[in-house]
Parts: sequence; C-alpha cells; structure tokens
Amino acid sequence: MSPESLSAAVLAVLTPIAAERRPDEEFTLTASDIVLDRPRNRDHGDWASNIAMRLAKQFGTNPRELAQQIADGLAEVDGIASAEVAGPGFINIRLDAAAAGALAKTIVEAGSEYGTNNSQAGRSINIEFVSANPTGPLHIGHTRWAALGDAIARLLTASGARVAREFYINDAGAQMERFAASIVAAAHGEPAPEGGYSGAYITDIAERVKAARPDFLDLDDAEQQLVARELGYEYQLAEQQQSLSQFNVDFDVWFSERILHAAGADGGPSLVDRAVDRLREQGHVFDEDDAVWVSTTDFGDDKDRVIRRSNGEYTYFAADAAYYLNKGDRGFEHKIYLLGADHHGYVHRLKALAGAAGDDPDKDIEVLIGQLVSVGGARLSKRAGNIIEMDDLREWLGTDALRYSLERYPADSPLALDPELLQKRTNDNPVFYVQYAHARTHNVARNAADSGVDRSEFAPELLTHETESALLGALQEFPRLVAFAAEVREPHRIARYLEELAGLYHRWYDNCRVIPQGDDPIQTVHRTRLWLNDATGQVLRNGLALLGVSAPERM
Repeated sequence: MSPESLSAAVLAVLTPIAAERRPDEEFTLTASDIVLDRPRNRDHGDWASNIAMRLAKQFGTNPRELAQQIADGLAEVDGIASAEVAGPGFINIRLDAAAAGALAKTIVEAGSEYGTNNSQAGRSINIEFVSANPTGPLHIGHTRWAALGDAIARLLTASGARVAREFYINDAGAQMERFAASIVAAAHGEPAPEGGYSGAYITDIAERVKAARPDFLDLDDAEQQLVARELGYEYQLAEQQQSLSQFNVDFDVWFSERILHAAGADGGPSLVDRAVDRLREQGHVFDEDDAVWVSTTDFGDDKDRVIRRSNGEYTYFAADAAYYLNKGDRGFEHKIYLLGADHHGYVHRLKALAGAAGDDPDKDIEVLIGQLVSVGGARLSKRAGNIIEMDDLREWLGTDALRYSLERYPADSPLALDPELLQKRTNDNPVFYVQYAHARTHNVARNAADSGVDRSEFAPELLTHETESALLGALQEFPRLVAFAAEVREPHRIARYLEELAGLYHRWYDNCRVIPQGDDPIQTVHRTRLWLNDATGQVLRNGLALLGVSAPERM
C-alpha cells in the first residue's frame, strides 16, 4: 500500500464521519490534504497522521475522540494491520506484511519511472545556472552551480515540469574587448594589457587564431581585434561546453547577451529598447535628470534603478530586464536564477524587475544564492594561473565523487571538500557507500541467477523480518521525497536519502538471505527477497540518476 493509497483510505473513512458530524456542511478535503509521516520509532507503526488534531475543532469534538473513530474505521481496511491512537490525537498505522511488501514488485515493474510524480505538472520553468564570460576556463564556483543546477532541473523534470536548462553567455561588453586585446598581445609575444587576461590558455588561443588566419599578423589593429575576439570567443565557448558535457551537464539553451542589444529583424528597436517601452507600459518607469528609471522600490528594492543613463547608454539592469521579458516571451512562467555568493544584491533587484514587468515576484521568479566551495590541496590552474579549473577538479576527483559531494549539501552552506576522503574506496566516502550498495544488489542478482533463484514467485506476506520492514518503508518514501526535493530545490535531500537507504540495504543483506545456504532448497521466500533486492537496486539507480551520478554494477 503506497502513501497515496493510504491517504485515500483515510479520506474514505473520514467522509462518512464528516457527513455524520457536519451534515449541513460540504466536506472538501482531498487525499492530498492528508499528510502522512514516518514515525521515528518503528515500534509506533509504519505511518502516522495528525489529521484528527487538525479537524477536531471544526468537527466539534476533541482530537483523541475523533482519532479513535478514524482508527476504528482504518482497522477494517484491507492491507492495514492496526491503527492506534497515541498522545493528544496522533493515529499510528501499521500495514500488514503483504500490503507493505507488495511495493517491491511495484518498483521493479515501474523501473526507471518509480519516483516520478506530477507535483510540478503544468509548470514551465526556465533555470539559468553556471552563466559565465566566454573569456576563460570554468572554475570551482561554476562547478558547484553546474552540479546543483542540473540536479534541480532533473528533479523538476521528474516531477512533471517542462524545464529548460539555460546558459547565459556574457558575450557583450568591455570584457570581450579586453579578452581580444589579450589574445592580440599574446600573438605578438607581448604581455597582456592592463586589466587583460593572462595565462597559458591565452597563448594557446593566440596560436589557434594564427593557425586559422595565417594573415592575422598582417591585418590592421582593428581587424586583429575583431578576428581575435570572434575566434577566441568561439574557441573558449566550445571549451566551456565540452567541460560541462564531460561533467554530465548539458544545456537546452545557450543564450547570447548580444541578442539583447542587436537590432530587430526589420532593423527596428532591440530587445533592450523594447524592454524600456514595455516596462513603461506597466506604469513603473519614470524620467528624472535626463535619465530613465524603473520604480523598483515599489516592489521591495532598496532604491530605484537607472535603466538608461542621461547620455543615452543602457545600464546592466536594462539587459537584465530585456532578458527576463524574453524568457516570458518564450513561454516560461517561472524563472529560476542560480547566482554566486557575490550576487546577493541581485535578489531584490531581480524580484523587483519581475514585479515591474507585471509578474508576481513571490511566484514567478526565484533567485538562489550559492556559497563558496573549497577543496583542500587543490592547485591553481596551470593554464589560467589564478583559478581552480573545473576540468582539473573533475580529472583529479572524478565526475561522480565531485558531483555527489557538491550536491550533498544545501546550496547556501559554505562547503569544504576533503579530496583524500573522496578518493577512498571505503564506507567513509558517501558516494562510494551508495554506489557500492547498488553494485551489491547486482552482485546478489548475479549470484541468485547462478544458484537458480529467480523472480518466478512473489509472496510479499513473507517479508516479515524487521530489516525488511525498515527497507520497504524507506523505498516507499522515495516518490514523495523526489516531489519535496523538487519543490524546495534541494538535491541534497536525495543524496542523504540514498545514504540512509544504502545503510538499510546493507543491514538487510546481513540478515536475510536471497540464496539458500548449503543444500537447502530454494523456497518462495528466497524468490520474494530477490524482488526486494532488485527493487532496492532500482531506487538507488533512480536516485543516483537524479544527481547525475553513475550507478556501477560492479565495484
């Protein structure tokens, strides 16, 4: 019996009670309103509900009396072994073994779909993360956001949302000219200009530019700058894309900032020009001191923002506005921004922008701020010289260990990774612990096949050992946890769940045999336990997939 079917059973019991106690009122409660929790102490049952405490007042009775009436009704439901009242009105529910154990077959038959849900169905979500200047390699900060952003997108997709992963390419502005000037200087064997970019990677790009354009050094200064900027941009962006792909992060949209400033298809106003007009139509733009302002203080910002200076130049806020409006034009009702630790000032600014655009700042936009991450013993990039590169980290620690570790903690917590621990093949290493549990499920299945144990029988009522009850209880929680982690944007809940599940599986493995000992005959219980073994492997595999981490079959 799943949590959903149990909630439906509670509702079925409640409906006639409501008709009896409130005959003149419509009962509008639904199954989704009935919250079930796993008791910390398994002696208290499989599930607990506080529904009687929530409804007692409007039902005109005390919580314990209503709880007892509900418990009496639940005791008559097939699949429920007992329902007891505890404390001020909690209802502790225990499922019978067959009803609890039936989940193992459900999971195996559902396969990779187990854990998916419809909690985000009907939502269109744009999630922007990693966004970087195409002027250098991706670094350790980008690495954390790549892991977290991709995992959040996976959770939202698994929960039914239409999701687009978007990378905002910061390819407009002075940094691109400094980048080009640095490449030109390197091509001539000269040091980088003041404020420019240095490092071996600039020299490498310069050599590629000269190879692609043998006439490069013969061009005039303006042409050299243009060629260096465009080819350097192309090479560096391709490298960033490759770095992310090797980290199991792929984007649906690579959005160029240049698009915002380019003239319209008919030579008309740019998206930035039109953004000012569209905000003005919403009534939140005013003119003062020959500049154009947006009244962002109307939506909680600490000050109004200039969108066009008195000299006619647009501010960065203008590009932010055009970009935000463009996302809505592309059909995304909800926008998620993942920004670095130095972007706290953007939270109120972006939310105020949403309000000025006519959206609901509390519902239509979400800004997540990540904290810094450090890795003990990590060396600065040999190519860039002043950063820790994503590629170096991945090659050093491995994609799985790095992704899992970055996703194992809340985004807003500073993080220090221990490389020595992450490279250990012991249970102290969380990712190894989870992956080893998955590999063990496959080893058990292989050995079972060699011994003649198959899944030709399934008798869930035989799964009565206390470790089986605990394991089934955890497996049952997975779909609800996926939905909750998606709702709160917290992939670390999946990682911690997988570690708990791995621990429960290892304890079950130590106590319950899938393969009979010695010459003992193969019995129905062995075949049934193989279903439970394979169900656990499936959930471990599904959970690791949500984190973008592999599930090896052998270790």
